[in-house]
Amino acid sequence: MKRIGIIGGTSPESTLYYYKKYIEISREKFDPYFFPELIIYSINFKEFKDNSEGWEGRKKILINAAKALERAGAEVIGISANTPHIVFPEIKNEVNARMVSIIDAVADEAERRGLKKLLLLGTKITMTMPFYKQALEGKGFRVIVPNEEEIEEINRIIFEELMFENFKSKPWLLNLIERYIQDQDVDGVILGCTELPLVIKQGDVRIEVLDTAEIHMRALINAAL
Repeated sequence: MKRIGIIGGTSPESTLYYYKKYIEISREKFDPYFFPELIIYSINFKEFKDNSEGWEGRKKILINAAKALERAGAEVIGISANTPHIVFPEIKNEVNARMVSIIDAVADEAERRGLKKLLLLGTKITMTMPFYKQALEGKGFRVIVPNEEEIEEINRIIFEELMFENFKSKPWLLNLIERYIQDQDVDGVILGCTELPLVIKQGDVRIEVLDTAEIHMRALINAAL
């Protein structure tokens, strides 16, 4: 198998979840004790989040991480977060290794499950900037995002609670999803921030739950085959 590289640290909690899914998926797919070679480059999230150059500076951090993984022998690389995919095309152009997009992986899985109308949850950037929504709409999906007040609260929950293993707002998040099932008739919800699967699981709501971290990890392993 090809060696997998993951750009992690955005945040460390979700990177840990990626590794857990790496173990689970490997045990499901391979013989006992067989695990693909995996390298994780965990960036300094504070340096990334508070970068004075904004997305230009964050892009440099991600490119440096991708190149470091490539030098270490990674042949298939993924970014273990949704929001940084705003600069995914630029990073992809800077390395020779195969970059696997979380958005493409989610679209493929939603299509496989026969979903049509999706509720997109994530950071404020993921829910309000066009890079994620337009990519999915270009593949034929209808994408709904929460209203402005709900977006602010979801963003707060991610950065102030989930990144610190605080799951007290789970009931609020589940009630939000249920309202969009009733009012907008969505048939799937995208957990478009890799901290959200820490608190929301398949079966918590009446529709399909797209766990972007698990879907992405599975796509990385499949790409390494």
